[in-house]
Amino acid sequence: MITRDQISTVLDHPVYDSNGNKIGDARHVFFDDVTGEPEWVSVKTGMFGTSESFVPIHDGTVVEDHLEVPFAKDTVKDAPNVDVDAGGHLSEEEEHRLYEHYGIDWDTAWQQANQRGEGGWAPTGTGTTAQTGTAAGREPAGDDAMTRSEEQMHVGVERRATGRARLRKYVVTEEVQQTVPVRHEEVRVEREPITDANRDAAMSGTDITEAEHDVILHEERAVVETETVPVERVRLSTEERTDEETVRGEVRKEKIETDLTDETDQSDR
Repeated sequence: MITRDQISTVLDHPVYDSNGNKIGDARHVFFDDVTGEPEWVSVKTGMFGTSESFVPIHDGTVVEDHLEVPFAKDTVKDAPNVDVDAGGHLSEEEEHRLYEHYGIDWDTAWQQANQRGEGGWAPTGTGTTAQTGTAAGREPAGDDAMTRSEEQMHVGVERRATGRARLRKYVVTEEVQQTVPVRHEEVRVEREPITDANRDAAMSGTDITEAEHDVILHEERAVVETETVPVERVRLSTEERTDEETVRGEVRKEKIETDLTDETDQSDR
């Protein structure tokens, strides 16, 4: 059980679950309106502590410089969202929702509860009021000044995968047409008259005889063969571009008002 004297050790310090995992940092401690004892603690969770989850601290223990609660980290982070008013007060309906989330029966708790200090634990029935940490302005005794605090929003970025690009190589067949010159031989009969220059060759044979003379004809044909040659290298690369994105959130701030009382009018009554 956490006592009022241990509040300074709890606020703004780490909160761990029953398995030794850090849940976040304690932001507020809520007190029972009837007994005035610590009842709940809100823990800053999520990225940059942008969310607050409520967890009972009746069975919590202070170990060195942190608070340990008998609930799993995921259970605390999944607790119902509670919109605490400006006065830092939990309503009875909100407490009902939180008790139900943590498996604490509201009616049974009333029946089994004894007074504080005797080991009992009873739900308040009228809500709880918060005390904030050092960042929320705890006032030292005897100080005539009041500290005004406000929440600040811290925005960060997270990197996540949005898609996948892949290079894939496959084979296609294309028809290629190319014109090349080809040659061939044709027979041509040449006749020449007998002259003094060729008379001896013409008269070298017999007078009358039969003879044959063959000529082999040639032609060229187009021949196709293929050769594989590298033509280019292809790779994937990424390029970062910077865009602007506007995010919105809610922050709370304290305001200080001055109430003036006309003592002159009161003294005349």
